Amino acid sequence: MSFIGLDLGATKINAALFSDSGEILITSNHLIGNKEGFEIGLLIQNQINSLILESDKTGDLLHSLGISVPGIFYSKSGNVWAPNIAGWEDYPLLHELETLLEGRQIKIRIDSDRACSILGEVWKGNAKGCKNAIFMTVGTGIGAGILIDGQILRGANDIAGCIGWMALDRPFQEKYTPCGCYEYYASGEGLVRFANEELQQNLKYSGVFNDGMELNATNLIREYEAGDEVAQVVIDRAIEYWGMATANLVSLFNPEKIIFGGGVFGKADRFLDRIRVEARKWAQPIGFSQVSIEVSAIGPLAALYGAGYLAIK
Repeated sequence: MSFIGLDLGATKINAALFSDSGEILITSNHLIGNKEGFEIGLLIQNQINSLILESDKTGDLLHSLGISVPGIFYSKSGNVWAPNIAGWEDYPLLHELETLLEGRQIKIRIDSDRACSILGEVWKGNAKGCKNAIFMTVGTGIGAGILIDGQILRGANDIAGCIGWMALDRPFQEKYTPCGCYEYYASGEGLVRFANEELQQNLKYSGVFNDGMELNATNLIREYEAGDEVAQVVIDRAIEYWGMATANLVSLFNPEKIIFGGGVFGKADRFLDRIRVEARKWAQPIGFSQVSIEVSAIGPLAALYGAGYLAIK
């Protein structure tokens, strides 16, 4: 028996065929590029069809499909709100997949990348054995998969964990409305956004980002260590926010572990000690003394493993 796990991101789609023991048998990866709306739905369908063919070749029965989506999966309607994907404000993903797989008796499970990431860590990563753990995703956006007493916290309408909207500064500014205060400054896009603001204000700046170096999260982190003044302002602010958000999650949920992952934290794991120092200032002290703050053991595969877990379990 085999299973498909698929992780839809803001820039790419990763999919895999899993064995019933959780081993990845085959992978399939595609960049989204400039596609939007139903074009992305078609990409997903093509990848699923490709993996179905591979499963058929082995003679294994394909039992089920799990999908991780970057935003909110509304379990009542089967639709997806994905703010970083054009045309996915209320996308009918479940209906599309049911139509695609009609007649094949393949079960479908969809969940947010937040939920899938913590499930992936519980299954294959640093949250094994945990009943109370949080996965903080820092990539294009920011979110948290929250496991409480062994259950994913979903909220009244599947929106729990959208921590990009944490209020970590004052006063409120209209620019926070689309993505939230925390995400505005401390996500991958947020680092670039804040750096652009600093470059516009710092007319005396003559560093590498004025000499043609691409302004992205990876370069900001690297140039931070090289002493670039704009990179230092941007990353120092992000470290403060990552620490404050960690403290808030500790005080609210008393987790055993908080695990950082997402595209930015492939590079930003070097700041984990400083994040701990910042979090300690703000967190409930007993709860903080009991929590372990770590980086994902499975890195960019966390949500994909979580999607596989949805399919298998």
